[in-house]
Amino acid sequence: MHKLIKTAILLSIGFVGGTTIVHAQNPFWEAIKKQPATLGVDQGVDNFSLTNLNLGILKSSQTVASLKLKDDNKFDYTPDELLTKRDRDKFFHLGDINLSIRPVGTDGWTAFSSAKSRQQVKPLGATGKVLAAADISASLGDIPLQVVRNWENINGDLCLRFTITNNTAQDYEIGALGIPMIFNNNMDWKNLDTAHADNVFFDPYIGKDAGYIQINRLHGNGPSLLVIPQENASFEAYNPLNSDPTPRSITFEGFHEWLIHSKALAETEWKGVEQWNTPTSTVLRKGQSTTYAVRFTLAPSIRQIEETLVQQQRPVAIGAPGYVVPTNNPAKLFIQYAKKIKSIDVFPTGALTVEKLDQTKNKWQAYQVKGNQWGRARLTITYVDGLVQTIQYKVIKPEQEVVNDLGQFLTTTQWYENPNDLFGRSPSVISYDYETKKLITEEQRAWYAGLSDEAGAASWLAAIMKQVVQPNPQEIQKLKRFVNETMYGRIQHKEGKDQYGVVKSLFYYEPDSMPKGTYSESINYKTWSAWPKKEADNIGRSYNYPHVAAAHWVMYRLARNYQGLVTEEAWQTYLDRACQTAIAMVEKAPYYAQFGQMEGSIFLLILLDMKKEGLTNEAAKLEEVMKKRALHWKSLNYPFGSEMPWDSTGQEEVYVWSRYFGFDDKATVTLNAILAYMPTVPHWGYNGSARRYWDFVYGGKLSRIERQLHHYGSALNAIPVLTEYRQQPQDFYLLRVGHAGTLGALANVTEDGFGPAAFHSYPSTLANDGISGDYGTGFYGYAVNAGTYIFNHPEFGWLAFSGNLKQSKEKIDIAVTTASRGRVFLAAENLWLTADAGEIANLSYHPKNKTVELQLGTPDKATPSVLLHINPESKYTIDGLAKDPQGRYVIPASTTKVTLRKI
Repeated sequence: MHKLIKTAILLSIGFVGGTTIVHAQNPFWEAIKKQPATLGVDQGVDNFSLTNLNLGILKSSQTVASLKLKDDNKFDYTPDELLTKRDRDKFFHLGDINLSIRPVGTDGWTAFSSAKSRQQVKPLGATGKVLAAADISASLGDIPLQVVRNWENINGDLCLRFTITNNTAQDYEIGALGIPMIFNNNMDWKNLDTAHADNVFFDPYIGKDAGYIQINRLHGNGPSLLVIPQENASFEAYNPLNSDPTPRSITFEGFHEWLIHSKALAETEWKGVEQWNTPTSTVLRKGQSTTYAVRFTLAPSIRQIEETLVQQQRPVAIGAPGYVVPTNNPAKLFIQYAKKIKSIDVFPTGALTVEKLDQTKNKWQAYQVKGNQWGRARLTITYVDGLVQTIQYKVIKPEQEVVNDLGQFLTTTQWYENPNDLFGRSPSVISYDYETKKLITEEQRAWYAGLSDEAGAASWLAAIMKQVVQPNPQEIQKLKRFVNETMYGRIQHKEGKDQYGVVKSLFYYEPDSMPKGTYSESINYKTWSAWPKKEADNIGRSYNYPHVAAAHWVMYRLARNYQGLVTEEAWQTYLDRACQTAIAMVEKAPYYAQFGQMEGSIFLLILLDMKKEGLTNEAAKLEEVMKKRALHWKSLNYPFGSEMPWDSTGQEEVYVWSRYFGFDDKATVTLNAILAYMPTVPHWGYNGSARRYWDFVYGGKLSRIERQLHHYGSALNAIPVLTEYRQQPQDFYLLRVGHAGTLGALANVTEDGFGPAAFHSYPSTLANDGISGDYGTGFYGYAVNAGTYIFNHPEFGWLAFSGNLKQSKEKIDIAVTTASRGRVFLAAENLWLTADAGEIANLSYHPKNKTVELQLGTPDKATPSVLLHINPESKYTIDGLAKDPQGRYVIPASTTKVTLRKI
């Protein structure tokens, strides 16, 4: 395990009244008390009132003591409750600065930080717009430059300005300049109510002069605080402040700094890593001064961030559908800025083709962006006033090819066939180390090699969920063996009192009961995570059940809707097993079952299919069990607890059941919380990326607390967002966020089909994690949620998300490009088409008479008919075709086109 992670910190979890909290890290803070306080909290605070914010600045250090909303003075954007704990050296505060410099012509960099060894600052006169000013050079040690910091009121907004002066006789190169962004994301000692009252999450758009940081309250309501460039503050890189002593854990992600220059770091700590932006430096000549400033402003809401940026005269980019671009599916890009575009450059050369389109009616400049070369790509836009904006894209293969490659990789490279396996894991799809190109058959974290829990089950789950999207007879043959021989009967008990219970792991560490040589001596098994057999056999962790329930559900779908793919058991058997697994979760794992589960939406899908099949009594029992859980959530202010103190995985299930049972207020609370940690920004890594920052510890190879880019939370949280969008089809914001999260499940898949746990956001890494980890949980989200969305935007015109759109005077044509080609939503008509089998290759819409024509995919032996659902709310029908008992239109293989008519 990585040195940065202390197991004691990660395990300091307790449970109070059904809510998870983290205990105080007493040994750490007790030790800190022995250090001298240097921040000068006892010397008082100067208070200032701005248009929307109240600011408190410590008299001694002139760093921020408080930053509060004027209309909610109880809430503080800064970690105010830790101010008198974090008042020692090395703790960063808002107002600090980090610099790395060297004399021009020399090689080595010297780092300076105003937090390292604090000295009382030298106050300077404050007149006019200046609220407070100080020479802070003394706190930067023996730095040869003078650094002056101003706090200013710029038209009612707060501005932080640094002026750096070279009074020496030689020139200096500034190779790193970072402004720590210290906001209250520390949830130590909090329960869900207090965390949502006190805490924020912040996400960057690392977009050079157009970059910004958005700081949102956990509940997603109220204004969003934005940090934007004011002067010479190009947002070049986003760096974790790992030197800050505040203990990072599952309740504290850590702080970051806004880097204006990063060349020094790129040459040292980040050497060899391709950064989001080209690292820069600046030369400060003798006798010269330079100024850097950022501005703090409020957007009225999260949804109004882009509108506020336009008002602040910042360049704004909106991608439709986003910034993950399949090579067969060009994206649109819309730019709004007062100044004209001088040039657009692509890196690597040829990775993207950018075609200029007509301006919109309100003068958004439009472009088509086509992906040509797999991998990361950067668009650099230079405006005539000298501002530079970068937009980060990820070019992937067509969605169908990505999913096909994934299925192939999982069922060949990750296929484990060993009849002599002592743990009963054969045959299966098992975890994989992409760096060593080896199957993970043993690990100190037992679940990795044990085919259960998230990191153990995820690979086989992805392989099975892939069959919902693209059934492949050869892959299914292998997976049937896994389900019948390994999953049902070993991972899941099928006999005795624990029937349908799901174990935590098939792999365990018990050397005294196993043959010599079973365990490698090179692995350290002296850790809590190396479970003995008794712990591995525990069926009390509810989070293991949805994986197994989903596998039974897929087998039901394959047996029910396709010819000859699954015939070993009747479809009723598989559906019953799925139902019994859902009920067993509540009965056999009741403690954790009180929380929403990742992939918990599978239980609703199982219930809906049981109702369609007329299994009334069984469905009623499952519904009763699930309603008890939903009623518990209804009683909570924030109904998405977890085994963790805060989590982003319960929201998916809480939302779908709240909507199903009519608890709309809780569904709205849940959705707003999702939007608070799932941003939309012009950067493929952060766009639609639901927050998760500890699962590299539990499901990664490089094990550390770190913002994960497109961890499984992205595609899972996209389920509520797109479900809500289909209820509000004019809400373009929901469509953007939801689709981006869904494609997040494909964004990190390698060219040869390996699905990693997530992408590392640290600038020292910026790469996929090395093992498969819990990837498949996110792919579940893609498999059950991915669709083509067609939207007529009032400013941008007709758009297709996961589809290629052509417009003529009479109709709109959309070629469907999702992996399944099985779901299409036409927002103009609230028309939601879903195919249980078969494909929708193309949709044509005639706005005048509202008719819809479908061109169907080529049938095969297993799919003699297209089984099509049309949502009744749309009031569309297909003349001449009757519905089957499940309410589907059965369209025979001989039919290549059908017309839908609005009643």
